Amino acid sequence: MIEHAAVREHPVSKRNFVVKAVWDDEAKVFCSESDIVGLHIEAATIEEFEKAMHDNALGLILENHIKPSDLVKKRIKDLIPMVFWERPAQSIAAE
Repeated sequence: MIEHAAVREHPVSKRNFVVKAVWDDEAKVFCSESDIVGLHIEAATIEEFEKAMHDNALGLILENHIKPSDLVKKRIKDLIPMVFWERPAQSIAAE
């Protein structure tokens, strides 16, 4: 799991996930680092990266991190995921 300050600041949430965009200078794409099972993003721009993340993160969390038995046993507020998104520094994105 990626260590992130925002996760430590929100101990109440039991479903915290982190997505980070990392620039791959060799491939010239942003790649994802995440603790969301199945989330693998490669995008030429940060805007494309964000769109892919928003389009896929929640569905993958529902598929891979919430069991059907959780829907019966847990309160709905304990099932709502929090996704912490970390954009890269502007200097990296501009290169």
